[in-house]
Amino acid sequence: MTTCPFNPADDGAETAFDGRMSYGDYLRIDQILDAQHMLTTAHDEMLFIIQHQTSELWMRLALHELDAARRAIAEGRAPEAFKMLSRISRIFEQLNNAWDVLRTMTPSDYTHFRDDLGQSSGFQSWQYRLIEYAVGNRNLAMLRPHAHRTDLTARLEAELARPTLYDEALRHLARSGLPVPQDILTRDLRQPWVSHDGVLAAWEIVYRDPATHWQAYELAEKLVDFEDYFRRWRFNHVTTVERVIGFKRGTGGTSGVAYLRRMLDVQLFPELWQLRTTL
Repeated sequence: MTTCPFNPADDGAETAFDGRMSYGDYLRIDQILDAQHMLTTAHDEMLFIIQHQTSELWMRLALHELDAARRAIAEGRAPEAFKMLSRISRIFEQLNNAWDVLRTMTPSDYTHFRDDLGQSSGFQSWQYRLIEYAVGNRNLAMLRPHAHRTDLTARLEAELARPTLYDEALRHLARSGLPVPQDILTRDLRQPWVSHDGVLAAWEIVYRDPATHWQAYELAEKLVDFEDYFRRWRFNHVTTVERVIGFKRGTGGTSGVAYLRRMLDVQLFPELWQLRTTL
């Protein structure tokens, strides 16, 4: 039996776009697809560029969600933040999956264009730095790679002046009547988080009676979900780097795998992990 090809216009689909906005116009597809400028003829350089560009797009969305989630928690709308926090975890699931694609590039493949990258490195991603600052890893030394850009320094400094996601969570606990220590609520926001016994005690109250403190309990688990995916992202980063370049120094001058392994020990919400032992 011969059938005529289906014409979408017969079903009402729009097919004429002279002077009208199309899918490509709305998403600016031409600009996106024109952003892959290879420096070499190496086949795998395209993979390398697209993997990092798409990761930056996912990080942009993560920052959008983090901004909204913190505002929602601060304004007493914690349940609205839960959806955003769940979405951030899913975003990091996508970022984790991206490493699987990049790992199809072998060490031999990478040698064909690695030297052409100069000093550029993912270590210098300002969006990743903003994410780390937003969730609590406020290492002031990491401002230096961005000092050549006053606009980026201003954004990072603005982030350092704002409560982290964890700070907002603890302020939410305090407003709910839980005994969060005052020195935590008034701490210097620019400084990295340091594990605090009083914060651990407050979270233990929540976890010993979830029914009474259900909203705080759900918030805590959303934070743990995020850090779980974030840790996996860091681990996959280490594994991918070791698989592709071994223990060479990174293009940005770091010690490579050794540096990334140190990052695995950084905990964003340490009390939420510690209480699993103390309960």
